[in-house]
Amino acid sequence: MIEDRRWEGVYSFEDSPFLMEVLTELRDKNTDSIAFRKGLVKLGRYMGYELTKTMEFEKIKVETPLEETKGVIAKDRKNIVIITVLRAAIPLMEGLIKTLEHARVGIISASRGKPPEFEIDVKYVKIPEIKPEDTVIITDPMIATGSTLTAVIQEIKKYNPPKRIVVLGVLAAPEGIEKIKKKFPEVEIFITKIDRELNSKGYILPGLGDAGDRAFGEPTKV
Repeated sequence: MIEDRRWEGVYSFEDSPFLMEVLTELRDKNTDSIAFRKGLVKLGRYMGYELTKTMEFEKIKVETPLEETKGVIAKDRKNIVIITVLRAAIPLMEGLIKTLEHARVGIISASRGKPPEFEIDVKYVKIPEIKPEDTVIITDPMIATGSTLTAVIQEIKKYNPPKRIVVLGVLAAPEGIEKIKKKFPEVEIFITKIDRELNSKGYILPGLGDAGDRAFGEPTKV
């Protein structure tokens, strides 16, 4: 895990050969939907493990069949709310919840409009109770313009304030991170890799295309 010096509280996993290999497969235009979904699940699970390194642990005593010894329990790991941004984040959430099995899960449906405005339409919100001791993890594979996530974070802030708000994703453009950190400097961002830039259509370069379409198929045009 590497902290990016351009911002406070922004981390990437470019030092992990395993995650870089998974990301390489996701980038490949020839990777089919099944393999793409499986790759997102792998990333979610592994990044969940890494995220626990930033959580609070409590030292305890435990009795083995032979003697007493020292152990730990992760208090924060049992106080997790995962907010899934439909639809591309579903496999990412599936991987996360394999590590953070106590998590309560919420859903937000938010769609991004056309350039250059990129207006965000939040259509559906279903969030469980948020407690002061909770870590809220927002899963969204692509942090592109940052518009969707700023809208989602604004929605979450209507509820009780949690201990932490964390954004977890696969790829990010510097422009998107900058927008989020400028409006919500306290939000932490964990991303597999930070890419170069956005194009005029708001896609990350080099990127991997539309994560939702690649995971679940392109929607029917009417």
